[in-house]
Amino acid sequence: MAGSWISTSFAGAMMPDLITRALPVYGLPDDTPLTLLNRSENETWRAGPLVLRLHRQGYHTKPEIASELAWLTALQDLPGLNAVRPIAGKQGLVTELDGRFLVAFAPIEGQELQPGDDLARWFAPLGEITARLHLQARSWTPPAGFARKRWDHVTILGPQPHWGHWRQAQGLDAAGAALLARATDALALKLAAYGTGPKVFGLIHADLRLANLMVQDDRLTAIDFDDCGFGWWVYDLAAALSFIETDPRLPDLIAAWVEGYSRITHLPDEDRAMIPTLIFLRRVLLTAWLATRADSDTAQALGGATYTVGTLDLAERYLTDGLAAFRP
Repeated sequence: MAGSWISTSFAGAMMPDLITRALPVYGLPDDTPLTLLNRSENETWRAGPLVLRLHRQGYHTKPEIASELAWLTALQDLPGLNAVRPIAGKQGLVTELDGRFLVAFAPIEGQELQPGDDLARWFAPLGEITARLHLQARSWTPPAGFARKRWDHVTILGPQPHWGHWRQAQGLDAAGAALLARATDALALKLAAYGTGPKVFGLIHADLRLANLMVQDDRLTAIDFDDCGFGWWVYDLAAALSFIETDPRLPDLIAAWVEGYSRITHLPDEDRAMIPTLIFLRRVLLTAWLATRADSDTAQALGGATYTVGTLDLAERYLTDGLAAFRP
């Protein structure tokens, strides 16, 4: 969840020496202007003609980062699919300085999608892009040593989840914890029955939320593949609805996404039926992430007890009717 490429204010932000020392690696002069765009899972900086991502320590390994960029390279210039372009430096696509990893991308013109935008206009094109990503992933042979994280019910809800445990959620009391325990137990059972076979599970973007979608005129471009990995195909829809899961427009957005996806490739009934479950799974994951990444711009803007209350509301509805309103 590297975050937005739109410049944000960051009180007291200092241009780190590490970023400055990385400039020559990418052929940039020492006095290249630097702007902090976002501090989320990683730090994202605008450096003259490039966007630099400084990876959080201890999250992705160098082979995992190289694998992300290998997939991104394979996605370039595919018809109907616009994705951010990685840029190599003197060390190749992944730069290592003082034990920290940096990567560079070509900047994308336009603006990120916002919750207040006419999202219904964009969710059908997003469904098309997602379908093209999935078709490419199904037919692509990754290079030797390809390594990305799995996004399944164990790595999200298990004892050692990638993004922390939902029990750390801000404002969660004993009654709320009991409710979420019942709901996540139901989630785990349903997801285990769904399985992780190749028909339902494969290499996905895993974070196609609004902040990772750049729009210019009629062009929609996917950025931030930092969380790409192996997960359920329709989890990409759940990720697209991140932080707006309680928006009353959700059924319409889901329907538009399914319509766009189905223009490109078939979406089986069993996948459609799992959409509500995966939306709730993503909400639980984000509830945990906001607590464990409280230093991020995203957590400071969206986190807190109010988000937890929304999660509990969805949990109650999930146990009552399986979030039937979210099933297309």
